[in-house]
Amino acid sequence: MINAADTAFILAAAGLVLLMTPGLALFYAGMVRTENVLATIMQSLIMISLISLEWVYIGYTMSFGPDVGGVIGDFSHFALKGVTNAPSSEYATTIPQTVFMIYQCMFAVITPALITGAFAERVRFAPFVGFSVLWAVFVYNPVCHWIWGSGGWLGKIGVLDFAGGLVVHATCGMAALAAVMVIGPRKGYGHTHFMPHSLPMTMLGTGLLWFGWFGFNGGSALAADGVAATAFVATHLAGMAGMAMWTLMEWVKIGKPTTLGAASGAISGLATITPAAGFVGPNSAIFIGLIAGVVCYYAVNFKAKMKFDDSLDVVGIHGVGGVTGTLLLGIFASTSVNPGGVDGVIAGSFTQLFIQMLGILVVCGYAFVVSWIILKVVDMLIGLRVSTEEETQGLDFSEHSETAYN
Repeated sequence: MINAADTAFILAAAGLVLLMTPGLALFYAGMVRTENVLATIMQSLIMISLISLEWVYIGYTMSFGPDVGGVIGDFSHFALKGVTNAPSSEYATTIPQTVFMIYQCMFAVITPALITGAFAERVRFAPFVGFSVLWAVFVYNPVCHWIWGSGGWLGKIGVLDFAGGLVVHATCGMAALAAVMVIGPRKGYGHTHFMPHSLPMTMLGTGLLWFGWFGFNGGSALAADGVAATAFVATHLAGMAGMAMWTLMEWVKIGKPTTLGAASGAISGLATITPAAGFVGPNSAIFIGLIAGVVCYYAVNFKAKMKFDDSLDVVGIHGVGGVTGTLLLGIFASTSVNPGGVDGVIAGSFTQLFIQMLGILVVCGYAFVVSWIILKVVDMLIGLRVSTEEETQGLDFSEHSETAYN
């Protein structure tokens, strides 16, 4: 039967997750140069329209339709056929299936939007749109089914991902890495210092992302219950610990803390706790956030040594954070916190850690290879990059005939 409290909670959570996409747009836009602000915002915002359409017609049924060989959902729910206000017999059985569908839609929307930070300031809009749809179909939907779909093969062997450490953050991180390698660096990278044009905008985006993350993680309990409370608390504590640790790292390493570092630390903590949020207690969440601040800080700084122009640190924060959190789930998880979960290393079991490792290898390998292929095909057919002249002019004008500031 439908539970009114659960339904209201997940509807609110869906709204919070939707808010994360415009929040991400501001977070990214503040870090680019003046001439690329609107293009950067557009790349995130268009996902709300583009991926929602894809989700309605094929995304939802591929992800959560009746299982085919543990690999993908069939097309029984094409164009939301059979998705009614009655609860699903397999997913979130106390809320209308339409509510579950729209909540999951918001996850599908923000995931390809996260990738855009890797190739900011240098990709044409048309091929970007093509890549995003193909990526949703061939990467996000299958991985979502493998882990969260009924009958998905990774879920059946025990791989856990509470709210998207693998499904969202690892997949987008690997796609970002492939994009950086295929597309190449911005003009002047390594010689020009690309200064963020508006850090206040980035800080506003950070606040909106943090606020939305309570729906992202808390709502993944799919009920207004103790697990939701556990995830909600863990989300905040890991975010604040990540911010504190990154700030401390900067203070020690460069002598001064920065607002951009504080924002990056917060997002690192939030991304890293995502897969484990519903399985760990408050103190474990703080440890995970502190670890995230250290690991992601070094990952972001390592990219400069590798000469990878991951413009807005998607790989170092989301990719590394998602993978780290997935591993830490296997260490800190405890059935004393969530009886429906598992025991990790600290609770006396090493089994889950090895299962999580397998999940990481499979998802990261698949997402990287398929993303690389899609990028190569799109680039070969219509070309991904703007011209050197257009890159110098800025994407706001060359791609959209607009300017953010007069």
